[in-house]
Amino acid sequence: MISPQELIERITASADYDDCIVIVNEQTQANLRWANNTLTTNGVIAERAITVIAFVALDNGMASGGITRADIAVHEIDAIAKEAGVAARAAGKAKDMAKLARNLSVGTWSDAHAATSPAVFAAIAPALGEMFQRSRGDEIELFGYAEHTHRTTWVGSKGGLRLRWDQPAGRIEMTGKSHQRTRSTWEGVATRDFSNVSIADIDTAIRQRLEWQAKRIEIPAGRYNTLMPSGGVGDILTYLLWSAAGRDAYEGHSVFSRKDGACPKTRVGEKLSNRAVNLYSDSNYPGLECAPFLVATTSGPTSSVFDNGQKNDHTNWITQGELTSLVQTRASAVDTKLLFTPMGDNLIMEVPGAKGSLEDLIAGLADGLLLTTLWYIREVDPSTLLLTGLTRDGVYRVKDGEVIGAVNNFRWNESPVDLLSRMKTVGATEITQPREWGDYVDRTAMPPVLFENFNMSTVSLGN
Repeated sequence: MISPQELIERITASADYDDCIVIVNEQTQANLRWANNTLTTNGVIAERAITVIAFVALDNGMASGGITRADIAVHEIDAIAKEAGVAARAAGKAKDMAKLARNLSVGTWSDAHAATSPAVFAAIAPALGEMFQRSRGDEIELFGYAEHTHRTTWVGSKGGLRLRWDQPAGRIEMTGKSHQRTRSTWEGVATRDFSNVSIADIDTAIRQRLEWQAKRIEIPAGRYNTLMPSGGVGDILTYLLWSAAGRDAYEGHSVFSRKDGACPKTRVGEKLSNRAVNLYSDSNYPGLECAPFLVATTSGPTSSVFDNGQKNDHTNWITQGELTSLVQTRASAVDTKLLFTPMGDNLIMEVPGAKGSLEDLIAGLADGLLLTTLWYIREVDPSTLLLTGLTRDGVYRVKDGEVIGAVNNFRWNESPVDLLSRMKTVGATEITQPREWGDYVDRTAMPPVLFENFNMSTVSLGN
């Protein structure tokens, strides 16, 4: 197989138009999967994705167009380069046109992809086997998986881009069921290399929550003070960032649009939170390190192929509770007259002075609910960013600092923007594993949060 570096050199040399950007993602993933306390599959998957983006000068601007392939053979190079040029000319003048980055170098360009392997699980595999054995004896069924991915990205261009980034990411997700599967709970941990994963802690959490479910308490729909773990907060605020396109807000299509028709047209500068929340992306955040430059295979509301290679190190989205930035391409920043603030590849929420774990927040809760996870999150109204979803795998009643039993599940309806103004207690920020968006989001750090009057809109019959 031709190397990524040689492939980029050959494609860009074959491109007979103004500029050409080639993005190669080489990825290996090691995995363990289990069901009913038995390992079912394991192995390593190798994947490659190649995107060729053509930039063609026109009388009134520049056109761009791209194609993506799983792989490209040597004899296909000329045809692929030509196909990208045809796609660009057919697209016409690009609305997101901006000056292309040139002659930039990041990373060790010539090194091969460093593949992951099952060896990454060496530290947890024995403990996992012991957990399976104990669970069989206690009639607890365990289902789940551990995954470790290593992705190498090369971005090269006819104009001299030679950018490389190596990104590790891992997670373990486990569901525990007992009592003929009438009880169910979930636990997930995010990791870069499994060195921070404690199987004993996962076992303890699952067993404790299954015990809490021994007492069943039926309660009606309504508004409850609701304690959300850090992973659930990550799910909610990830959707907020995905919905924060600057152009959409400027054109009046989002929750971040001014509703009175006045200028400025966005809510940048408006106070959104009752706490001094800082929400930001930072490529150097310890444990969540990610590429310090932009990689965009397509253009859309929050990305532009013209921005490939641009700096992407730190962006403040909310500062001291005030909306600071929206997600901008360079083109949308010009149109909205706001700063160029590109989408980050991680998301962190902090409140200065906040402290305490989820367990500490439980101990301080006089009366309320404790969630495990949110599930099947969907948007209801983009103008308010009203979301709906279900609770899953354990909702618990807390009285005087103690969990007294499990309640029924609910469908909920809430807006992340509204929730920011109803934070009663905030804990310490920790690297966490969102459940709903875990397939798409590798890097979040969030605190557990007690939200006032969380809207459990209807009772759900699901277990």
